[in-house]
Amino acid sequence: MSDSIVSIAAAGIAFTDLHLSPVLLDLGFFQLRWYSLAYLAGIFLGYWYLLKLLKQPGAPMARRHADDLVFYASLGIIFGGRLGYVLFYNLPHYLDHPIDILKLWDGGMSFHGGVIGTSLGILYLARREGLQWLRLHDYVACCVPFGLFFGRLANFVNAELWGAPTNVPWAVRFPEVVGGLQILGPPRHPSQLYEALLEGVVLMIILGLMFWRSQARYEPGKLVGAFIFFYGIFRFGVEFVREPDSQLTQFARDTGLHMGQWLTLPMIAGGIYLMATAKKRRVRVEPIVGSESVA
Repeated sequence: MSDSIVSIAAAGIAFTDLHLSPVLLDLGFFQLRWYSLAYLAGIFLGYWYLLKLLKQPGAPMARRHADDLVFYASLGIIFGGRLGYVLFYNLPHYLDHPIDILKLWDGGMSFHGGVIGTSLGILYLARREGLQWLRLHDYVACCVPFGLFFGRLANFVNAELWGAPTNVPWAVRFPEVVGGLQILGPPRHPSQLYEALLEGVVLMIILGLMFWRSQARYEPGKLVGAFIFFYGIFRFGVEFVREPDSQLTQFARDTGLHMGQWLTLPMIAGGIYLMATAKKRRVRVEPIVGSESVA
């Protein structure tokens, strides 16, 4: 521990003083964790919001498609998120301990993997039902910030994915394991809360304004392009004050960027492309059979 960190070791809010626990309800034979509740809240609120969007003119799918979409997207989030973490963040460990891949309760989900999994689910539904896959992505993108917001709050409650050491007044001292003993670590940026604000609240406002106050939903790719662009920008910036995963610390030193930052670069580039070319894809929006919307 450096002298600068030692000098501020007494500062910051002690995480234990916040009386937070990863477990919301413990019945002995069953535990309900905040992390699980965050996933459920994100999915249900996202579904509720999607139905509101579909009631507006020009919806790319009917209500009957929304139920299937939520099912496939949920599978994509879970399996894509887990496989993404395995491949992008800790592959050597899982190659040595493949059974650990199934231990979802131990944590380890990748947003980037979840995005890929969700996209595959959307593509499957679009192909099966003859829908416009890019416009489906636009509508789903508007709903994702709910899950990001609750997911980052759950990361904070779990005392995981914390920020780098700092002396800002709102720093938090998280419990850390050093030499087999659990201690309160140095004051750190509560980067989970930064991400909840930016990736959840701010991103929701941006996409909401674009959907409700502009013609963006009629330009295929514009909303999903804005989503991946702004998410990439927010994530790239927060990573500067976020501690890399312990197994990727050396990778960050060698490359100059965290793994999360490298993974956001193609998202930023893709977002710029989709937004810049969206007007060229503007099409006459026809009503979907069974939908309440009209063109």
